[in-house]
Amino acid sequence: MKLRQSQRKQAKIKMALQGSAGSGKTYSSLLLAKGLLNGNLSQVAIIDTENGSADLYAHLGDYNVVSLKPPYTPQQYVDAIELCEKEGMQVIILDSISHCWDYLLDYHSSLAGNSFTNWAKIKPLEKLFMDKILQCNAHIIATMRTKQDYVLNQKDGKFIPEKVGLKSVQRDGLDYEFTLVFDVDIKHFALSSKDRTGLFMGKPEFIISEDTGKIILNWCNQGLSEYVQDRKTSISINLSERDVYEHIQMCNTVAELLELYRLYPEYHNNLKPDFEARKTILINSNNPNNYNKNGHSKFQ
Repeated sequence: MKLRQSQRKQAKIKMALQGSAGSGKTYSSLLLAKGLLNGNLSQVAIIDTENGSADLYAHLGDYNVVSLKPPYTPQQYVDAIELCEKEGMQVIILDSISHCWDYLLDYHSSLAGNSFTNWAKIKPLEKLFMDKILQCNAHIIATMRTKQDYVLNQKDGKFIPEKVGLKSVQRDGLDYEFTLVFDVDIKHFALSSKDRTGLFMGKPEFIISEDTGKIILNWCNQGLSEYVQDRKTSISINLSERDVYEHIQMCNTVAELLELYRLYPEYHNNLKPDFEARKTILINSNNPNNYNKNGHSKFQ
């Protein structure tokens, strides 16, 4: 066990779109995927549980489809994701994950015994499913159906159901598992209800487009990539001078920049001015964590 400095790495987005039928979740997901891959849909796969609706948008490009059949078990989703990973898919769209929750609810209701304690048999199945999504080495876009939610309010001695808005067909709190969640209405306008990227929270409603995916991709690409981090323990990994230059521009702290400088001494002569220029930009960003305490350049 040891302390280490926090370090931003390149990320694979794990996001969800929730909306009612007809809100355009599948179409919006494909536009996001197109932006995430700079217009190339050949490395996009849709895991389809919506009776072939994924094929309705074939005019957008040559994406791939995996069709699931009932019962929509967590293991069936896991197997489909692993198939997509094996085939080199870079974006996986799960359309939709609500069917998995429907299956788990049906399975729970079929169990004999105490209803409350039977949830202990459901949790491992759901965890298997969510762990696969979160650990997948690809961008994940999951869709969730919403339905009208009601509460019972007492009026004149009677309990009367009243509408309180839309609720996703999914376990309460599941949206917290994702980095980014968009709520899409029937007019196709989106708002962010959960946003760890800081890109969309508090912003006016908008219509999802390919450019939205490009904005998310830019956020994902900030920071050092995993294979640069692994250079410390794998001498077989080599970056070209051009690659190192590009990673200089993605460094978010002086400490991160210094680590990159240390890992690639062969490029010191040519890239030292670029390291110094990036260091100046980081210091001028007024982040106290970026300052070199002794006031001298570390790129010597």
